[in-house]
Amino acid sequence: MIIDSLENADKYSSVHPSFAKAFEWLKGQDLAAIEVGKYDIDENLKAAVSNKDGVAEDAAKFECHNNFIDIQVCISAREKMGWTTRSACTNPAGEYNPEKDVLFFNDKPGMYFELQSNQFAVFFPEDVHAPMIGEGAIKKLVIKVRK
Repeated sequence: MIIDSLENADKYSSVHPSFAKAFEWLKGQDLAAIEVGKYDIDENLKAAVSNKDGVAEDAAKFECHNNFIDIQVCISAREKMGWTTRSACTNPAGEYNPEKDVLFFNDKPGMYFELQSNQFAVFFPEDVHAPMIGEGAIKKLVIKVRK
């Protein structure tokens, strides 16, 4: 997992072959004005913008992915997220869904952190995360990076 501010995003371009293009695309967007919806960046990068009400900690979905890395950007508001390593999770909530590339867990996060506007978190397949914890509307952008 990586947590940082968008102003430092270039530091992570070498972490994955598609990160440079993902962060370049992000820099080219007016995040305050970007519309809710889906965006195809290229065959390995897809983005989605949402603006939804946050949920309570106990209602947050605790999830991970096998084939994609998430770059989750908080555009406005504050978004609390839970995290733990996948190897610590022992209680899956159903089977892995290959169509949506998601596996949910009933386990609880080992830690929580909060993102503010223009901050991001990167979740790799070994990172189980509980996003969208907060009050009121949270506008965010998620880039799915094929691993």
